[in-house]
Formats: sequence, C-alpha cells, structure tokens
Amino acid sequence: MQHRIIVLGAGYTGAVAAGRLARRLHRDDVAVTLVNAEPDFVERVRMHELAVGRDLRPRPFGEMFAGTGVELRLGKVTGVDADRRTVTVVDADGDAGECGYDTLVYALGSGWDDQGVPGTAEHAHEIASRPGALRLRGRLAELGAGQSVVVVGGGLTGLEAATEIAEARPDLAVTLAARDGLGDWLSDRGRGHLRRVLGKLGVTVHEHTAVTGVGADRVTTADGRTLPAAVTVWTTGFAVHPIARNTTLETTGTGRIVVDGTMRSVSHPDVYAVGDAASATGPGGKPLRMSCASGVPTAWQAADAIAARLTGGKLPNTPIRYFNQCISLGRREGLIQYVTADDRAVSAALTGRLAAAYKELVCKGAAWGVANPLLGLPARRRRVVREAARTGPAAKASA
Repeated sequence: MQHRIIVLGAGYTGAVAAGRLARRLHRDDVAVTLVNAEPDFVERVRMHELAVGRDLRPRPFGEMFAGTGVELRLGKVTGVDADRRTVTVVDADGDAGECGYDTLVYALGSGWDDQGVPGTAEHAHEIASRPGALRLRGRLAELGAGQSVVVVGGGLTGLEAATEIAEARPDLAVTLAARDGLGDWLSDRGRGHLRRVLGKLGVTVHEHTAVTGVGADRVTTADGRTLPAAVTVWTTGFAVHPIARNTTLETTGTGRIVVDGTMRSVSHPDVYAVGDAASATGPGGKPLRMSCASGVPTAWQAADAIAARLTGGKLPNTPIRYFNQCISLGRREGLIQYVTADDRAVSAALTGRLAAAYKELVCKGAAWGVANPLLGLPARRRRVVREAARTGPAAKASA
C-alpha cells in the first residue's frame, strides 16, 4: 500500500514541498496529493504589482506538476482532524469529502490581519491575496487625479505598496502611515535611501502614527488626527489560517503550529508545518518571521525530513538563516538590506536600479523554483522502508 502524503496549500512553501517530495521518493511507494483552492500558482510577492494594473504570467499547476507524480486536488480545506488523520475538502460545487493521510504537510499560510481596528474589514483593501489585489486594482482605476490613497503599515509590504502606487499613479496623493519610525530596522544607508525614494515619488510619510479607525473616505489616528483616504490599503501584518487553532495540534496563541527543527509537529509526529503556518525557531533562538525568505527553506527541511524518515536516511540538519531583506520601491528602485543570520541589519545595503534588478531576479527565481520542482536535485528516488512507513498509534509511540 502506498504511503499517503497530503500537502495542504500550494503557495510557495506547499508547492515546493510537494515537488521536492516527489523528487525524493519512489512513485510506487508514495502518493503525493496537493490540495489547493485555485488551479494556478499565485506569486504573492507580486500582489502590489497586480494591484496597480500589471498582469502576471499564468502558472497553471496542471502544467507545473505534469509528469511529477504530484496529484492536484482542487478544493477549499475546511477542517483537519489530526487524531483521525483526515482532512475535509469542499470542491467548487460545494461538495465536501474527507481525505485520509499518513503524513500531512500543513502549508495553508496566512492572510491579512485587520487587527480588529474599527472599519478596517468594511472599508480597507488588502494585498495579501490575489482577489484582494484585484479588488484594489479596480478601485484604483476609478480614482481621479488628486484623490488620496493611504497605505497603513510601514513594513516591507507597506513600503512596496506605497511606492508601487505612487510610481504607477503619480497623479494620486499617496500617504504612508507607519506605527514606528520609517525603516527603523534598516541600516543608516538603507533608511537614507528609503527616505530619498519616497520623497522623489511624492509619498507623504506619517511616522509614529497608529491608525485607530478606518472610514469610507478617511482614517483616524491615535492622536486624534484625520487623514483623507479615498482608498485605504491595510498592510499591518498577517494572520495565519484559522484551521490549525481548531485542531488538537499544539499551536501558539496566534495559531501557528509548534514544530521542531525538522518542521515536525511537537504534538503529532505525522504532521509537518511549513512557511507562515509554522512556529519555528531560527538562529539565536529567535522565531522565524513570516516571509518567503524563511518559508521556502522550511519546505525544503520538511520534505527532506519526511523522505529521510520514510527511507531510513539521514535527517537534515541545515540551519535556517537570513541573508538579506529585498524591497522593491517601484519598478526602477529597490533596496537590498544585508542582515545577520538572525535578521539584524548590518551596514551594507544595495540600492537603486541594481537593487531593483536583484529583487526582480529573486522573485523570478522563487517562481522558477516552484515551477520546476524536479530540477536541481539528485535524480534518484529512494524506496520507502516499510517499517518506517507504518502508521497508527504504535508508530506514533515509537516516532
């Protein structure tokens, strides 16, 4: 009987994990199923580009995984029973069905987080998803010259959104509201370049400004000010998919699955979590932040650990570390902030057109890695050791 591996979610981490597992394991021994609500891959790191009117290259999963042995199941995951080892999936027709697994890779990721701020859910736009980016795209197209756009959040997503909108629509009045100081985590060189670019693009910046309410045409701040906003874009952070919190899996207070160094759940050894869904520890004992930079390596780690455990091989022991933070500042400017292994900025930073080209290369490379899951790895697929693949309570006890 084949060992059933189900991967939930086909973002960067889920798609990479599924492809890597297909490369590591013999098809006669395993069945790898990738469950996703959409039939094609979404380049989430480009949603700010989609929002301003740029069309992205289609990447259908049917083409990407053709010949790999990965089976794609289209549907929305509505539940996980980690004790019975089943997932519930609802297809496009609304029909629900259960899928049993021997090993589960949970990669449902994250979405936008309105943080409970009044009016945000009703009036603000998000770019954490393709539907959200497309809604914003339609709304921006309706705006006339001089109308105001307020981007709330001074992190990487907020910076990319504000500069992208300001460059694509120089006729709009773009404002960035940052809770902390502008780019205060960057090096002096990085902060200086960021300020110059925002100034050149005409973006008004309000630092140390917490937004406490969003209306149809304005936002209000903690200090009592009102900022006009024909459109509000909310980028203050991400919240993980809520399903894991409603299971018996051990999770953090924010709903991330607690895992060990191989991305294996500390409470259910037949479950692995990757990307934003996982609460994993990086260099210096610091939690890995939600990002593609750390997410893809967690997918590599999980896939290699699953393959090793099933085939009796050596477990991976590759520390996950950071190298840089890549920020696009429109199409012609960028900022590559070099960092320590635990994500602290160093003095070195790459700026300007070269940094923009570097960021574009990183985005293309990430998509290429998903679209070519069988390339760049040894060709040999290992056979599953039946003793390692056995399931049930006895296997859990001995794991």
